[in-house]
Amino acid sequence: MVKRIIDAHHHLWDLDEIKQTWLAETGVTRFFGDPTPIQKNYHLEDFKADHESLPITGSVHIQCGVAIEQSVRETEFVQDQADQYGLANAIIAFCDLTQTNVGADLDQQQAFKNLRGIRQILGRNAVEDAKNGTNALLEDPAFKAGLKGLVDRDLSFDLQLTPPLLPTSAKLFKSLEKLPVAICHAGSPQDFTRSGLREWEAGLKDFAEHGNMICKISGLGMFDHNWTLDSFRERVLRTIDVFGPARIAFGSNFPVDKLYASYTKTFEAFLTLTQDFSQTECEDMFFNTANKFYRMGL
Repeated sequence: MVKRIIDAHHHLWDLDEIKQTWLAETGVTRFFGDPTPIQKNYHLEDFKADHESLPITGSVHIQCGVAIEQSVRETEFVQDQADQYGLANAIIAFCDLTQTNVGADLDQQQAFKNLRGIRQILGRNAVEDAKNGTNALLEDPAFKAGLKGLVDRDLSFDLQLTPPLLPTSAKLFKSLEKLPVAICHAGSPQDFTRSGLREWEAGLKDFAEHGNMICKISGLGMFDHNWTLDSFRERVLRTIDVFGPARIAFGSNFPVDKLYASYTKTFEAFLTLTQDFSQTECEDMFFNTANKFYRMGL
């Protein structure tokens, strides 16, 4: 059993103060299901209640659909939570890297001491992506320029995408070797057929050639609502095999994955599936990788 855990991927939100796009919509089913049960405030106290007695000693907040005009306000809210309760130790904010005033936006974000990086989602699932056009970012020169700008600011990039986007994305991000990149949700595998899993794994292997990249195992319940230890096993172990324990971090994706399992069940599954790894390897996956990547200093 590991003695300390960093949750490398969770969310906090305050719907009374900050406009969250999808969380403000009612009666709309998302790619991960019906969000109604989580369309309420989720503060650090709620997060702590969910993780119960698990030794969560650090955490990373990831932006989650905030309206662009309030992205800085979201960071301010999470920083306030961190100052009061000790978590989240790292904040990954939203920024549209293609906008003309991206520098001014990033200046405001970096005024907050726990800001470590940016997430601008490329892919969720085919239906939603066709609607919002995020896939087009991969061919947008302004997006690549924005990513390069993160390197100069010592910021990382959290990359959420889907398996069909892995080959094109790998080409782009491997051309930016100095940019620290964290793949969210193990690349969001959604096709569990043999061919689907082969495509996903091949895409991850291509990405793993980027020397400044980690992969977060998180959010798997969004695509496997009735998951079991056995249904998670192959995806978890294949991801670790591709990147190696020193480049793996685990995250809860709470409260989104709370729709399908408790926090304890989620992390106990991760701990059980990695029980054959050495103590050192487990310490890397559950603490050291995230601590180093997000420069948390814990």
